[in-house]
Amino acid sequence: QVRHPVHSPIPPIPLPPCIPTMASAVPAPLKMLVLALLAVSARADTTSVLGGALSTCSKPGMAMTGFTRDGHCMDNGDDDAGSHHICIQMKADFCTVTGQPNWCTSKMPCMTGGGTCPIGNWCVCQWAFARYIQMAGGCDAIVDLQCDATNMAAMRAYQKSTDATIQAALKCIEQKCNIDQV
Repeated sequence: QVRHPVHSPIPPIPLPPCIPTMASAVPAPLKMLVLALLAVSARADTTSVLGGALSTCSKPGMAMTGFTRDGHCMDNGDDDAGSHHICIQMKADFCTVTGQPNWCTSKMPCMTGGGTCPIGNWCVCQWAFARYIQMAGGCDAIVDLQCDATNMAAMRAYQKSTDATIQAALKCIEQKCNIDQV
């Protein structure tokens, strides 16, 4: 099991198996490209794709998400190899389409209070989001984005690529978040 770094104010808990499980399913050229993009977007960013402050992806009654498990789709610099910057409304099809075990319908520690809660919104890896769009059949076939909780770092990384899969992910964020293309 993957565990979160100790520097988080919330005790480390197991992460869904995004990187270990997905790594073998991603074509090598796409994997190399996204890893290069991750280096570009490695600094912590607290701005949403809408330009305002980054909102929490997790909401009361939902499981706590975020690489540092504070509810935000951000990291502390270069500590998050998956760049969990994109907040989606989680549905079981994300796990199915991306070939992961079905953690998408699991219960995990709640954002507020004790106990466990169902996964509602979830911070997903930049490369997993790109793969999700590709495998699901395009942007119109995927779940909703939570734009105010999706980190601008994802768009910045995607903008630096000419890869068709990455560009499709960028266009999807722009479409679903009503962002004018410049």
